[in-house]
Amino acid sequence: MTSPDLVHISRALISVSCKIGLTEFASTLSHMGVEILSTGGSSKKIADAGIPVVDVAKITGFPEIMDGRIKTLHPLIHGGLLARRDKDDHVAAMNEYGISQIDLLVVDLYPFEITQSRGVGYDESVENIDIGGQAMIRAASKNHEFVTVIVDVDDYGRLLDEMYAHNGYTTMAFRRKLAAIAYGRTASYDAAISVWLAREAGEIFPRRFTLSGFSPRMLRYGENPHQQAAFYRTTEKRFGVSNAEQIQGKKLSYNNLNDTAAAFELVSELERPGIAIIKHSNPCGVAVANLLSEAWDAALASDPISAFGGIVAANRKIDFVTATKIAAIFVEVVIAPYFDQDALEVFIEKKNLRVLKTGGIPDPTSSGLIINNLSGGLLVQSRDTGRINQDELKVVTKRYPTEAEIRDLLLAFRICKHVKSNAIVYVKDGSTAAIGAGQTSRIDAAKIAALKAKEMAEVAGELKPRTFGSVVASDAFLPFIDSLIIIAEAGATAIIQPGGSVRDKEIITVANERNLAMVLTGMRHLFH
Repeated sequence: MTSPDLVHISRALISVSCKIGLTEFASTLSHMGVEILSTGGSSKKIADAGIPVVDVAKITGFPEIMDGRIKTLHPLIHGGLLARRDKDDHVAAMNEYGISQIDLLVVDLYPFEITQSRGVGYDESVENIDIGGQAMIRAASKNHEFVTVIVDVDDYGRLLDEMYAHNGYTTMAFRRKLAAIAYGRTASYDAAISVWLAREAGEIFPRRFTLSGFSPRMLRYGENPHQQAAFYRTTEKRFGVSNAEQIQGKKLSYNNLNDTAAAFELVSELERPGIAIIKHSNPCGVAVANLLSEAWDAALASDPISAFGGIVAANRKIDFVTATKIAAIFVEVVIAPYFDQDALEVFIEKKNLRVLKTGGIPDPTSSGLIINNLSGGLLVQSRDTGRINQDELKVVTKRYPTEAEIRDLLLAFRICKHVKSNAIVYVKDGSTAAIGAGQTSRIDAAKIAALKAKEMAEVAGELKPRTFGSVVASDAFLPFIDSLIIIAEAGATAIIQPGGSVRDKEIITVANERNLAMVLTGMRHLFH
């Protein structure tokens, strides 16, 4: 005997935490002849709206006890969800024990993730772990050949459309899709609980690592038009592109999201008013200044050619002057914690420009995990929260850096953290002078940055590249003196690097010969 394609919905059980649209949904089901069972607050809301409803306690003959922990965990409920209508022994058991079938289950679980986002305590978190709802969803999903299951208010209309189209019935294909959604919901729910409990137990890397995302936003395509893509949110509380308000502009693409996240994470590292301009996940200009508009001028001057079509991030409210300057060139996205109203009026003239308001800056020192997908596995590491302060620097050359050089060295090293390795960053007077990113050798990174600076000087009609009088940061140690020689010939006066090469003494000797100041951090910032 095979299961039917079409199953009529005659009896539904509704028990939801989110009451949005509940009475309208229940009313429509009731008018379609569906008997409604319910519990607790859902039952009261439905009844108060004048809609016929049967409390589950009347079915089970057992009241809700233990603060509502026990209400649906009963054979008369789970039998109605799990019974196969095509098996004689299942039907016989239903008849013997007075079990009535349940054709539709509507359950959305206690709002555990929402309570976590509010930062509630341990006891309240535990009380928001759903047991009965999880059990019913799993039961209904397993028996999706006969039972339709809804776990999200967004699917109310979808179900009603299906029932209207099939005279109160649902199709197997429809029930199967909803069962997949339901299992995804229970999996993500359990994942959130697992992550929370592991964190409470002090475990960064638990025995089983689970990922969960929700509210998928389908994107036009991935990195390239032939790739499919979607963006999922997580429960992590962090200011950024995932929870930003898009004030205007076209929909964000896969590459927009990736680059914008990189830009905003970088600019969060800057303590003074700062601007970061990103292209293909790498910075092409970064600067700090007393005024945001001044930071924009300096960041743009670093590489005005690459800035075309880039992503702009600010760590302060964008004002009218800064907005006017940004709007003078073509950029894809502008992201900032806030915007003055007159700044938004400037941007509105550029209708395709995507403008994102985050409401805050991410904490660069807060813990978190970075996850990369490998074939057959996940590569997981803690976020790079390493920071070097002035008192942690080790001067290894005869010449000590000046206070101005130290400020630029620390800024350069902080920017280096966000530049793809191998990375060399030149900084002068609070802004990048040149950047060498993502090269297979450090000498290539140093060369490319120096050549870029020369090109920018020619474009600007300047006699010397901005690397003259600059300082340099290297994300990892200098393995040979060749990189140092390139840096010195570019006009740099000081360098910050982790140290740790077997040739450190040789490199320090060359630095002394060229009157360079060199400081070691003992910390590297490789970024692949």
